[in-house]
Amino acid sequence: MASAAEQMAANLSWSAFGKATELRQRIWFTIGLLVIYRLGTYIPVPGIDGGALRNFMDQAQAGIGGILSMFTGGALGRMGVFALGIMPYISASIIVQLLTSMVPSLEQLKKEGEQGRKKINQYTRYGTVALALFQAFGLAKSLEAGGLAHDPGLFFQASVVITLVGGTMFLMWLGEQITARGIGNGISLIIFVGIVAEIPAALANFFAQGRSGAISTPVILGVIVMVVAVIAFVVFMERALRKIRIQYPRRQVGMKIYDGQSSHLPIKVNPAGVIPAIFASSLLLLPITISTFSGNQTGPIMSTILAYFGPGQPLYLIFFAGMIVFFAYFYTHNVSFKSDDVADNLKNQGGFIPGIRPGKRTEEYLDYVVNRVLVIGAAYLAAVCLLPEIIRHQWSVPFYFGGTSVLIVVSVTMDTINQVQSHLLAHQYEGLIEKSQLRGKRKEGSAKPRRAPSRR
Repeated sequence: MASAAEQMAANLSWSAFGKATELRQRIWFTIGLLVIYRLGTYIPVPGIDGGALRNFMDQAQAGIGGILSMFTGGALGRMGVFALGIMPYISASIIVQLLTSMVPSLEQLKKEGEQGRKKINQYTRYGTVALALFQAFGLAKSLEAGGLAHDPGLFFQASVVITLVGGTMFLMWLGEQITARGIGNGISLIIFVGIVAEIPAALANFFAQGRSGAISTPVILGVIVMVVAVIAFVVFMERALRKIRIQYPRRQVGMKIYDGQSSHLPIKVNPAGVIPAIFASSLLLLPITISTFSGNQTGPIMSTILAYFGPGQPLYLIFFAGMIVFFAYFYTHNVSFKSDDVADNLKNQGGFIPGIRPGKRTEEYLDYVVNRVLVIGAAYLAAVCLLPEIIRHQWSVPFYFGGTSVLIVVSVTMDTINQVQSHLLAHQYEGLIEKSQLRGKRKEGSAKPRRAPSRR
C-alpha cells in the first residue's frame, strides 16, 4: 500500500508545476545565474595572445587539454576569467573538513550549530583565496613560460592573479546564491553546466574522427553502448538502499494509547554522492594544468611527477582510486551520515533497532553496516571513474567524456529532480492545508446560532 506522500508524488503534473510560483522563481533564478557563469567563461584574461592560445589548445585538444577544457566549461581553453573554475573552493573544503576531524577546537566549533557552521564557512573562504592565489600565480608563470603572453612581466602576472582569483570568488558567491535562493546544489550545478556545455563539441569531434576513418564504426558503437550502460549503472547504484528496520514502542498521549510502529532507516549504497570523485579530481588536476601551459619547459620535479602520475599511468590510476575510496569513507562518516547523531536521534525519539540496545550499541551497529555498504559504494565510484580512463589511454579511444563527468552529470540531475519534486510536494501540502482551513471557516460561518428554548 503506497503512502500518502508516494501517492501525491505519483500525481505530480505540469498543472501542479504551473501553480508553484515560488518553485518557478527559484528555477528562473538558478538559470539566470548559470547563464552569467557561461558568459564569464568567454571573457578573456588580459594580456593573453589569443592566436597563440588557440594554436596551442588545438594541439593539446587531443590530449589532457581537452579534458581540462571540458571540466572547466571551456574557460581554461579560452583562458577566461573563470579559468580556475570552482576547484580552489572544493580543495579548500577538503582541507577544512580534514582539519575539522583532527583539530579539537574546530571539531568543537562544528558542534556549536549555525554559528559554528558560519565560522567554518568563513575559514573555507579564506582557504579558497589562498589556494586561488597560489594556483593563479602558477598559471601566470606557466603562461609566460609557454609564450602565451603579449608582455610578460610583473604587471602581467598581477593582472592574471587578480582576474583569476576574482573570478573564482565570484563563482563561489554564485554557487552559494543558487543553493540558498535557487534550486539544487550551486557548486555541483556550476560543474554540471560546465561539463554539459562542452559535450556537443566533444561529440562533434568524436564523430568527425569517425567520418575521417580515424576511428572505426565498431569502436564508435562500442563507446556509445558503454556510455549508455554506465549511465544506467550509475542511476541504479545511486538509488540503491540498505534499509534498517526501526521499531517504536507503544506510547500514551493523554488518554489515548498508540500502538508501536515500525519504519525503516534508509542507508544509500553511496551516501557521499559525487563529492569523492570531485575531491579526487581537484587534487589531480593542478599539476596537469600547470604542465599543460608550460609546455616542454617543465622542471625536473614536475617532469618526474608527470612521468609517474600522468593520466593513464598505473600510479595515477592507483592514486585516483585510493583518493576516491578515502573521500567516500571520510565524507560519509563526517558529513553525510554521522552514526553518533543518528543513534542519539533514535534514542531521543524512543526508536530502536530490534535486537540492538539504544545508544552506543546502536552507533556501533550503524558504523558496522555503513562500513560494509561503503565497500560496494566506494568500489562502484572507483570503477565508474577509472573505466573510461583505462579505455581512453590503454586502447587509445579518443573520447573525452570521462567517468567522473558521467557521474557528476547523472548525480546532479537526479539530485535536482528530487529537489524539484520536494518543492512540488510541499506546495501541494500547503494547498491542502489552505483548503481545509477555508472549509472549516465556511462551516463556522454557515452554522446557524441555536435558539434558546422559549419559556412558558
